[in-house]
Amino acid sequence: MRPAAMGETITTSTPDFNGSIRIELSGHHTTSDAGVLALREALDGSGVVAALEDHLVDTRDPTRIRHSLASQIRTVVLQRAMGWIDLRDTTTLNQDPLWHLACSDARGLTPLVEARPSPSTLSRLLNCLGTDDNIDTLHEGLLRLAIWRLRSLHGGERPKHLTLDIDGLPIEVFGQQGGSAFNGYAGARIYSPLVASIAETGDMLGGLLREGNVGPAEDADTWIPHLVQRVAEGMDLEVDQIRVRLDAGFTDGETLRAMDSRDIAYLGRLKSNSVLQAKAEPYLVRPPGRPPETPREWCHDLEYQAGSWESPRRVVLVVQENPDDLLFHAFFLVTNLNKLDYPPEKVLALYRKRGKAEAHMGEVKSALNVHLSSTDRGASTVQQVMARNQVNLLLSLYAYEVLHGLRCLLEKETRHGWSLMRVREQVLKVAATITVHARRITFHLGAAADKWWPALLRGLPRLTPLV
Repeated sequence: MRPAAMGETITTSTPDFNGSIRIELSGHHTTSDAGVLALREALDGSGVVAALEDHLVDTRDPTRIRHSLASQIRTVVLQRAMGWIDLRDTTTLNQDPLWHLACSDARGLTPLVEARPSPSTLSRLLNCLGTDDNIDTLHEGLLRLAIWRLRSLHGGERPKHLTLDIDGLPIEVFGQQGGSAFNGYAGARIYSPLVASIAETGDMLGGLLREGNVGPAEDADTWIPHLVQRVAEGMDLEVDQIRVRLDAGFTDGETLRAMDSRDIAYLGRLKSNSVLQAKAEPYLVRPPGRPPETPREWCHDLEYQAGSWESPRRVVLVVQENPDDLLFHAFFLVTNLNKLDYPPEKVLALYRKRGKAEAHMGEVKSALNVHLSSTDRGASTVQQVMARNQVNLLLSLYAYEVLHGLRCLLEKETRHGWSLMRVREQVLKVAATITVHARRITFHLGAAADKWWPALLRGLPRLTPLV
């Protein structure tokens, strides 16, 4: 291609490999993000932005407001869902009429002549949302999104039972953000949020930002029972219809005691120790006969009392034999599920479904590229920085949940599995030409949309509003 001379701006170009091709940088009437229209439709269908607007406290001077909280929240959530992670990306998208239309409160042609929120405006949004009351409202909004996602594709029917998966989600930071710290286990400077999800469905129900150097179970004893109660109320379930699935880092005395005191069902893995190894020893004996060519497994019901427990609890010993291994492998699960309804084999089968939760949280980090980048600004305290990053975390989970809603819709319509990255790159990142005639705005989608958009448009009406 011909290089630009100093001071020259090239609006057309011809590549050297084919002189018949002409490249024009017109930009004003084209977009590469047509899928954001489907995301906006899904987000509006959930009703979450309208609910947030009704309950959030806006501390701004009403005479100086140019952009509503709803339009700003919509901007951040939709941009993150489409892969525009940095707040500064809103400047890059200023010339794209699609983004004016997708994020605005206005109808008709009005959005096309409106200014979009600037990066500094969106930065101030984090301050506004970072108050205690507004953060509580954002937590409720995320739960509403998950409830909408769970019920919208099932005719509004609520699930009869839920299993919540509680995990840490280390998020690396690059700077000196207040509350972040070097974590030896992660080998990086991080925040250490708690995230609640449903492994079987992939929905994210909650996220709690914590400092980078806290223990795995820090705040879990208060946060988990509160979350279970909110989920029960939001989904019209009884507490005994909800189970909590835990990793070994959360089966300490305080967390289990808090759930026992509120009759919350749980199961989780125990860290190995000498007492548990001694309890397992009698069961690590190979049965008579020739070793099999395929793996074998046994489950045994036992009781065990850790030093931090005030009384014995039910534990399930799982013993595994692999043909190529000389010794057996054994591990323990702790649970308060009753033996009649949940024999040892059923407890193990339920625990193994937890693996999907880790895969979904991996998608949160890879597809959403979560950055908690708010730093100390002037006189900002550590608590204020943490509050801004708590808002950042929740808005990223909002973006995940909306994107996940479209993923589930596509899976239902196409009967194919979809990753979030594949949904974005093959379905949502599609080119379109925009024409405006009278009061009509028309998007002419590129040929790449022909394969999957018919299924997407057919399924969108099924994402019914949550009432």
